[in-house]
Amino acid sequence: MDHLFVSKTNYSAGGVESMGMESREKEKTGFQESAPFHASFDLQTDFVMVYGIDDSLPQRIQQWKAKGYIVHLMTGVAWGEYQRYLNGDIDGRTHWDEAQTNRHGDPISHGVDVPYMVPTIAFSNFLTERIKVAIDAGVEAIHLEEPEFWVDGGYSEAFKREWQIHYKEKWQPPHSSVDAQFKASQLKAYLYTRTLDRLCDELKAYALIEYDRFLRFYVPTHSLLNYTQWRIVSPESRLLDVPSVDGYIAQVWTGTARTPNLYEGLRKERTFETAFLEYGAMQELVRGTDRQLWFLHDPIEDNPRYTWSDYEQNYKKTVVASLLHPAVSSYEVAPWPRRIFQGTYPKEALEGKESIPSDYATTLLIVMNTLRDMDQADVTIHGGMDQIGVIVSDSMMYQRGEIVADHTKVSSKYDGTGGNSLDQRQTDQLNFSEFYGLALPFLKRGMWIRPVQLDQVRRHPHYFEDYRLLILSYEFQKPQTPDMHAALARWVQEGGVLVYVGDDKDPYHQISAWWNNGKKTHASPREHLFEALGLATNSDEEGVFTVGRGAVGYIKQSPVSCATNQVDAERLRTVAKEGFTRCNKALPWKEQHYFMLQRGPYKVVSVLEESVSSAPVLIHGTYVDLFDAALPIINNPDYAIGEVAFLYDVYHRKNENDVELIAASSRVEKLEVHPKGFIMDVRGPEDIKAVARLYCPIEPTHADVIIDEKTSPIPFEWDPATKTVRLAYAHQPNVEFTKISVRW
Repeated sequence: MDHLFVSKTNYSAGGVESMGMESREKEKTGFQESAPFHASFDLQTDFVMVYGIDDSLPQRIQQWKAKGYIVHLMTGVAWGEYQRYLNGDIDGRTHWDEAQTNRHGDPISHGVDVPYMVPTIAFSNFLTERIKVAIDAGVEAIHLEEPEFWVDGGYSEAFKREWQIHYKEKWQPPHSSVDAQFKASQLKAYLYTRTLDRLCDELKAYALIEYDRFLRFYVPTHSLLNYTQWRIVSPESRLLDVPSVDGYIAQVWTGTARTPNLYEGLRKERTFETAFLEYGAMQELVRGTDRQLWFLHDPIEDNPRYTWSDYEQNYKKTVVASLLHPAVSSYEVAPWPRRIFQGTYPKEALEGKESIPSDYATTLLIVMNTLRDMDQADVTIHGGMDQIGVIVSDSMMYQRGEIVADHTKVSSKYDGTGGNSLDQRQTDQLNFSEFYGLALPFLKRGMWIRPVQLDQVRRHPHYFEDYRLLILSYEFQKPQTPDMHAALARWVQEGGVLVYVGDDKDPYHQISAWWNNGKKTHASPREHLFEALGLATNSDEEGVFTVGRGAVGYIKQSPVSCATNQVDAERLRTVAKEGFTRCNKALPWKEQHYFMLQRGPYKVVSVLEESVSSAPVLIHGTYVDLFDAALPIINNPDYAIGEVAFLYDVYHRKNENDVELIAASSRVEKLEVHPKGFIMDVRGPEDIKAVARLYCPIEPTHADVIIDEKTSPIPFEWDPATKTVRLAYAHQPNVEFTKISVRW
C-alpha cells in the first residue's frame, strides 16, 4: 500500500498551520510565571506572561523569548512588591496613606507589606515608569491584573481625598448609609477605570514613539459574579468604554468556582455550575465587541490544603464548563506552572505531601495542547434549551457593604484560600443567593442560562436579541440609567419573555438615584420598569401578563427564597415556562440532566447532580478520552451524575488514508509522512511521561526516538479497529525538539 503515501510536509491539525513550525502568532494559549525559564515547566504554549516588574524582569523576558515564546508582561495593578513606592524611595514621599484601609484602620493586605492600593494619580505614574522597563525589553503586550478594591475599604486618607475631588463634598464613611456605601463603591470602580485608562494610553504612546511598536493591553479579572460574591469592586464593563484596553483574561478557576452556594436549601460546592455561570458572564462581557478574551484554567489553586485528586476532579469540571462556551477558543492554560509541576500538596489520608502524580501531569499536557484546536466552525448543542439569560449589572458590586453601628466589629474578607472565620450573617452574604436563586433552578435542568450584562444595552441597543427568556431582579442590583428600561420594554414588545422576581424590600432602593429624583418619583426601579412595560406599578397581582408579542412574569418575593427552598425554585420555573410557552408555541420547553456540546471532533459532556434524573448518560460512538493519560479508545461510554467528559470523535477524521494527529501531551512542531512511515518533531517539559495518538492507516512495525542520529525503541500500541497508534515517549533534555519515527 506504499502508493497511498507521498512525502507530506504540509500538515494541518491541532494548530499546525503550515510547513514546519506551528504558528504561535494567534496566541491561542499562554501561561503566567514569575520564575525564570525552566525545562520542567516549559509548557510550549504560544505565549508566556512574565510576571512582576522587579529588577530581574529584562533577564526573564530574554530567557523566555530565546525559547521561542511570544512574551507578554503581567503585573498587579492593585497590589505587588511595591515597597519602594510605599516607603518613599521613588519620589521622596511615603505612600502608605494610599493603602486600602477598613473602618477599623487596618490595611487590607495581599501579604506582608503588600497592601491593596487606592489607585491614585501618583500610583499610576509609578506603575507607568516601572512598566516602561518591560517595553524597553521587548514585550508585545501588557496584562494589568486584578483591579480590585475591597468593599470593606474606603477609609484611607487617599480615598477620602479622592471622594472630595470626585463628589465635591466631604467624605462619608461607607458604612454610615446605603447612599454612602453605593457612592463609595462607584468611586472605587471609577478610580481603577481612570488608572487603567491613563496607564494604557501613556504606555501605548511610549511604545509607538520609542519603538514604533503597537502595544496591546489586557486586564486579567475575576468574573462579575465572583467579585460580587467575594465583596470586591472592580471596573468590569466600565472598561469597555476605555478604547486602549484590548481585552480580558477571564480569571475563573477552581478557587472561585468552588465557593459554596445554596440550591433548594442545600449549601455546598458546585464547581461545574458556578464555573459555567462565571465563564458565561465573561463571554457576555465581550459579546458584540472586538475585545480578545482568554479563559483561565488552574490545575490546582491558591489554596494549598487540597489533595491532588481533589484538584484534578475540580480542574476537569472547570475545563468542561469553559468548553461549553464555544464563542471563546483562547485560553490561559495555567497560572504559575512552577507550583504545579514542582510543588507538593497533601497526601490522601496520610501525613506529608507529594508531587504531582504522573498521570495527572500527562493529562494536563494533553488538555493544554488540545486547547489550541478549539476554534471549530462546526458547533452543535445536543438537546437542552438555550437563549435564556439572568440579567446582571456592575451595580451588584456596589451594594455589598454592611450598614452597621460604629461599635460593631465587621471584617469578612474572603479570597477563597481558606482559614476565614465567617459567622452566619457573613456566610449568608457569601452565598450570594440573590443571584444563584435565579440561575441555578434553570441550569440544574440542563438549560443554557447565561448571565446577561444589563449595562451593555447602552452600548449595543439590540443586545437582548439573542435571548427569548430573561430573569431579572433589582433586589441586589440597580439599573444605572432609565433608558435601560426602554430597551427591555422594546425587547418584550417584540416577543421576549421577562420574569421579574422581587419584593421591593432591598434597602438600596432608597439611595438617591434617577428613579426617586425629579418631578415623577418611584419607590423602586421596578416600578419604573413596569411603567415602561405598561403594567400597574403598585399592584400586588402576580402571574404572567401579555405585553405586545411578549410576556412578563411577576413573582413578588425575594430571589433568595428561590435558593433556600424547593417550592420557590419550582415556582420560578413554572412562571418562566408559562411565559415562554405562551410566546414560543413552536418551541418545546425542555429539561434534562446534562449538558453536551460538539466542537468539531470534540465532544464535551457534564452530567448534573440535583437534576431531573439520576440515570447515567450514554454517548454513542467511538472516542479518545482526552482526560485519560493513556489516551484510550472507548466505545459508547456512559457517565454518571456529577461526571464530566472531554472526548475526541475518532470517526471525525479528514482523510482515512492520511496520518493525522488526534491528541498529544506535546506541541507537535512538524509531521512528515514518507513511503515507509512518518517522523514528527515534538516539544514539551522534561521529566513528564509523554503520549500521542494518531491516525495511521498501516499497522506500524517500529517506533523510535532519534537522539543524535541514533534510534532507541519506544512503546507503541496499534488499534486496528480505528487504525490509530498510541506512542509513549519522553521529551529529551537539552535538545531543540524530540524526534519520533514510526515505520510500517
